[in-house]
Amino acid sequence: MMISRLGRAVFSAMALAAASLAHAADYPQKPVTLVVPQPPGGAADAVARPFAQALAARLGQPVVVENRAGANGNIAAAYVAQRPADGYTIFYGSISTLAVNPHLYKSPGFDPFKDFQPITLTNQTPNVLVVGAQTPYKSVADVVKAAKAEPGQLAFGSAGNGNTMHLTGLQFEASTGTKLVHVPYKGGPAALTDVMGGQIPMMFHNLSAVLPVAQAGKVRILAVADEKRSPLAPDVPTMAEAGAPGTVQIAWSGMLVRSGTPAPIVDRLHKEMAAILATPEFRKPQEAQGSEILSSTPQEFEARLKADSQRMAEVIKAGNVHID
Repeated sequence: MMISRLGRAVFSAMALAAASLAHAADYPQKPVTLVVPQPPGGAADAVARPFAQALAARLGQPVVVENRAGANGNIAAAYVAQRPADGYTIFYGSISTLAVNPHLYKSPGFDPFKDFQPITLTNQTPNVLVVGAQTPYKSVADVVKAAKAEPGQLAFGSAGNGNTMHLTGLQFEASTGTKLVHVPYKGGPAALTDVMGGQIPMMFHNLSAVLPVAQAGKVRILAVADEKRSPLAPDVPTMAEAGAPGTVQIAWSGMLVRSGTPAPIVDRLHKEMAAILATPEFRKPQEAQGSEILSSTPQEFEARLKADSQRMAEVIKAGNVHID
């Protein structure tokens, strides 16, 4: 009797595995949804929508972009974490949602390691220290001097408590021995507008968002929070070169699916996505806007997520950051 039951169990498992492989071989048979955790028209859309078009052409099925904004990306991540593990729902995740939020929220609604299967990193852009054109600051040394002359008086803006812009400011304080005043806004564009208007003197923002207004002379970029200079701003020093070593904050994004998605589907998606990321048609417009296009194996993506999650946890703990 036990052998019979064991045999039926083995047969059932084999049948399920065979069905899964057959389903994966036919993938996709219907439209695929790409979930973006930001509102339409933002920086994320500028990458996700052309990527979705290119992926649709390669898969032979429509790839529909679905924007699910809110809670710093938690709403979208939690939604995808509850979808079937069949490859028909893809998540455009970021360092903020996957490596920062789990350390800020008691119940974000998802576990980045248990609920998601990484496919590939897609793009990244470093944060930069940007000051208003009307300010007297021409270098990081000028900012540090002013901050030390009046501790707790010099303000910097960000997209809100706990985001990577805020955390870059905390890293900057720690590396320069300064004390700044954090002014959280409801989004990066609002903070950048006030930097340009002179309401606040500076902020730490993504290079891709800052570059156009810097080229127009409305702001000055003083340093890049990366270990290397950006080819789009080769004259701008890194934070280490400018006197703020240890201030490294690179905003990356990538594609993931539900954990448990059949390996053949993950492999197919990785193959097609890697091909897209290698094409000049996709790369050149993104690079012109300040994004560095990436491509990785699922294992490399997972390793980076783990490393950045640990690093962000340390920054958040040291800065005693809390969500209001």
